Amino acid sequence: MESSKNTIWILGDQLNRKIGVLAEGDPGKHRILMVESDAMLTGRQYHRQRLHFVKASMRRFARELEGVGFEVDYRMSGSLANGLRRHIESHKPEVVIATEANSRPVRQHLDSLGVESRPSNQFLCQPSEFAEWAANRGNLRLEDFYRWQRRRLGYLMDGDEPAEGRWNFDHDNREPPPESALWPEPQRSRLGDLDEEVLSEIPTGAPGEHPVGWWATSRRAALSRLDHFIAEVLPHFGPYEDAMLSDDWHLAHSLLSPYLNNGLLLPDEVCDRVEEAYRAKAVPINSAEGIIRQIIGWREFVWGIYWLWPDQGEGNALGNDRDLPPSWVGEAATSMNCVAITLEGLDQRAWVHHIQRLMVLSNFANLYGIDPHLVRDWMRERYIDGADWVMGPNVMGMGLWADGGRMSTKPYVSGGAYISRMSDYCGDCRFDPGKRTGEEACPFTTLYWDFLDRHKDVLSSNARMARQYANLGRLSDVDEVRQRATEVIAAIGEGDL
Repeated sequence: MESSKNTIWILGDQLNRKIGVLAEGDPGKHRILMVESDAMLTGRQYHRQRLHFVKASMRRFARELEGVGFEVDYRMSGSLANGLRRHIESHKPEVVIATEANSRPVRQHLDSLGVESRPSNQFLCQPSEFAEWAANRGNLRLEDFYRWQRRRLGYLMDGDEPAEGRWNFDHDNREPPPESALWPEPQRSRLGDLDEEVLSEIPTGAPGEHPVGWWATSRRAALSRLDHFIAEVLPHFGPYEDAMLSDDWHLAHSLLSPYLNNGLLLPDEVCDRVEEAYRAKAVPINSAEGIIRQIIGWREFVWGIYWLWPDQGEGNALGNDRDLPPSWVGEAATSMNCVAITLEGLDQRAWVHHIQRLMVLSNFANLYGIDPHLVRDWMRERYIDGADWVMGPNVMGMGLWADGGRMSTKPYVSGGAYISRMSDYCGDCRFDPGKRTGEEACPFTTLYWDFLDRHKDVLSSNARMARQYANLGRLSDVDEVRQRATEVIAAIGEGDL
């Protein structure tokens, strides 16, 4: 006779025994349901390494749970609803319980299926707490939120004051790339039979290269990556986190975001390790503060914004309406070196760091005029750490300014000079970042001035862009810029640039 165990449903981004309802799970009382939905394989162009990461991590976590005595009903199904229906038909649980989903659509879907939900501890600030903090504020400033988080969570605090007398060391973390790399090679994992099984199921047309072990798919391997970061990378983390190098894709970055997003690591355990290293004088304050700010500041700020503004993803304040260019979907190469290197890295590893995402890809998307909804979906499909809650605020709010300034007071756009200063990309490029007209002009520089000209009705009254518009007013070759921009946009769209 079938036992009357209740069911705990574990979603694919909750892969940790300490998360939510599973923390109180009992093998004698609870059965585990996990569902791999075919929706991951159909209808979208997910990077093959993203598919591998999601599926292999889920299957390894199921084995981990079986290893500690849980009965796991692991189902392959056309949809989450079908997986649940078949589970109920087979096991007849009295109740199905899940930790609150990290995605609004999935949370709504589970509610519609009658699944009971329990609060999640996968983030350090609950949406209700963020909403309370945000209430009656005008502009929501990251710095204000970050300091509030520091005080209430206690990280890098000496009593009521921030460690070493400053809240933010970001000014010290904007160095251009060094002449030689300082950072050790990231850890890699050996792919086994489970990985080969997963890879055999991924459609041959999925974009991106096969994985070679950069991304951990188990709790044990993710913890090893954390150890490596704390000991080998964190001491050098701060100064160069905004730099870009042609022959060093990882620089001083933690590479931990995929594991924070799928639950293999939790934010407090990462921050606790950083605090311990700082207090032991193993890392400088700017490095420790930089990673703490990214986790309890920016990451949790984005999470809060996602739940506070459910309509943020609907905007298109600049009216961008162009399709993804051929170079972004593998139909053509590009001669813009910065874009080519970034797209190649994305193809090879399903990951590029935040400045490549913001100041190369998102910047290009805005200057060229790609529909922000297409950019959001493309990035969610291509990035190994892509998630619904991440892409709404990061792309629609910060990267593309599609929400009209609710999140970022001005668009993050620049010409080629910024990329030249913060990378070594321009030295081998056929374009000159200092020129805005002519065949040798950098497309970023041409399109930057054209962008300001095109959108002056929307942006010229923005106080934070007064200097840029003053500079635009001094240009004597605006007509030539417009003509060159028309040529550049046409060439990009045809796959000739």
